[in-house]
Amino acid sequence: MRKFRTGVVGVGFIGAVHIEQLRRLGNVEVVAITDNTDPQAHADAMCVPRGYASYQQMIDNEHLDCVHICTPNNTHYEIAMYALAHGVNVVCEKPMTVTAAQAREMRDFAAARGLVSAMNFNCRFYPMAYQMHEMVKSGEVGEIYTIHGAYLQDWLYFDTDYSWRLEPEASGASRAFADIGSHWLDLAEFVTGCRVTEVMADFATFHKTRKKPLKPIATYSGMALRPDDYAEVPITTEDWATVLFHMDNGAHASCNISQVFAGRKNQMTLSVGGSKCALHWDSENSNALWVGRREMRNGEFVKDPSILADGTKKVISYPGGHVEGFPDTFKQNFKQIYARIGGETGALDYATFDAGLREMQLCEAVVQSARENRWVSVED
Repeated sequence: MRKFRTGVVGVGFIGAVHIEQLRRLGNVEVVAITDNTDPQAHADAMCVPRGYASYQQMIDNEHLDCVHICTPNNTHYEIAMYALAHGVNVVCEKPMTVTAAQAREMRDFAAARGLVSAMNFNCRFYPMAYQMHEMVKSGEVGEIYTIHGAYLQDWLYFDTDYSWRLEPEASGASRAFADIGSHWLDLAEFVTGCRVTEVMADFATFHKTRKKPLKPIATYSGMALRPDDYAEVPITTEDWATVLFHMDNGAHASCNISQVFAGRKNQMTLSVGGSKCALHWDSENSNALWVGRREMRNGEFVKDPSILADGTKKVISYPGGHVEGFPDTFKQNFKQIYARIGGETGALDYATFDAGLREMQLCEAVVQSARENRWVSVED
């Protein structure tokens, strides 16, 4: 089995998840990380051999097969372009960058060099979400009529909650939709095979100002602030988004996206209404799938490889009754990506830079719609 050398740029919450799940593959060694402060200390804490202060140094010195980009959105473009220019494959966190124009350039640059370029739209790899995809593909759901759902969090519920994601210069013009709405929409299109043709969006910002810490505070830390620990700053990105979609097959869709919904830590729901049955999946009960029918008893069935589609079985690692969740989706995504890096030529379901560009185009249309209060067509 070929062994791969990988470097991870950025070792916050999501970067640490990447490292943990890459190790589960068995044929990937995370040989280096980068961090702005005490990089070797961070590397030592994660049992990674070397830490670098800059991604350029890491790429120049380590002879990497792949770089994972886990940094703020506004840095993705420059890191990816540097890695690709040095012949290194790239896995990028979403959103791909801050503009569709940059995303297109990244996509074209990678394609011209024949390199693997992938997005971490990991939600495709929840087994029962993937089972929805398989049921639609097989015709079991019938013609798709409606798609709806939500992605709800409360980590920015209080005005004392703060993150770089609140700053447009780092995150881009959209926050909640770009950050978590992109996951919902990628999953909706992946599951149903339907493509968005136009959007109508409504945004709301409930905390017009927030208390920005004057000292470092880790995401999800819950650290309390005293008055002298923060500065009041204006907020221009959305806490909430409601979006309507028209799909290319005539289906209608909608979603609610919130980062200020108390009590929901990280809940994604997706419902698909078809001419033969309806499906409903909830990430907080991720190993179960509800199937509804008019003419017979409705029911929920749980993840068990013995009763699921053959395609679904390939994204499952454990037998029925053994829960697979958030970390496992990263593992399954990375498994496919590294198979491609290793020369696999068959059909794979991971999100490429094409999907990353698609989500950037959708996000820009959603932002434009919210600003102009009208339906906006989406380039395909």
